[in-house]
Amino acid sequence: MKQRGFTLVELVMVIVITGAIAASVVVFLKPAIDSYFDTRRRADLTDIADTALRRVAKDIRGAVPNSVRSVSSTCFQLVPTIAGGRYRTAPDTVNGGSEFVDTSVATGAFDVLSSLGQTPASGDWVVIGNQNSADVYTGVSRGAISAVTTPAATAGVARIAFNPVVQFPLGSDSGRFVVVPNAEQTVFYSCVGNTLYRTTAAFAANQAATCALTSGAVVATDVATAGCTFVYDPNQGATQQGGFVWMQLNLSRSGENVSLAHGVHVDNVP
Repeated sequence: MKQRGFTLVELVMVIVITGAIAASVVVFLKPAIDSYFDTRRRADLTDIADTALRRVAKDIRGAVPNSVRSVSSTCFQLVPTIAGGRYRTAPDTVNGGSEFVDTSVATGAFDVLSSLGQTPASGDWVVIGNQNSADVYTGVSRGAISAVTTPAATAGVARIAFNPVVQFPLGSDSGRFVVVPNAEQTVFYSCVGNTLYRTTAAFAANQAATCALTSGAVVATDVATAGCTFVYDPNQGATQQGGFVWMQLNLSRSGENVSLAHGVHVDNVP
């Protein structure tokens, strides 16, 4: 009976042909596969860096005027806001019963003349006339909200009361104020190791100690060594209103590197 099978020569030929095909796959397909994954990594890093810089820029644009402070080249501080509007600067001589801000004496309450957008809560803070960066941190230009009520329609859209009463510095000509959430009195953005953090703290926070913390919200990972730079000078323009924050973020992963830079103008008009 004749047996069926493969000869040794046939097996060797199959091995040689299979090896040639495998070598061709490695030579021609591996670079394409590697290029695909490299592109994916660059896209991921670009997305992380872009999202992080946009997140930081949003906080900067909404910060209390003159509250941005540079701590180091890898850390800066600001006071965020959640609402704002116009306050009454003089009594209503026609209808009476109004509350207004007189910067020459302590204020116990004032009427809000414009929409707040978001109603502040008891414990939040009102900031008026913050001319110097230290003022909002030391308490010169802020007051603690004790209550938010609805006055008579002729008085305004809301009435904000303070406890204790506070004497505000001179504000803007248009009578503007901003509201700072008590849950986020001040915010630090800092790069520690390979991570960019957003850390909240109290007004009187120790800057150096807070910038070194790793317990804040993670904004970006894969930060390269010395890959995080923040530059701020409130007098970089012709006037203080020309303040500018320059941010650069370099990310690195598995040999792929991405560098993005972004600048934000700071509105320092109280």
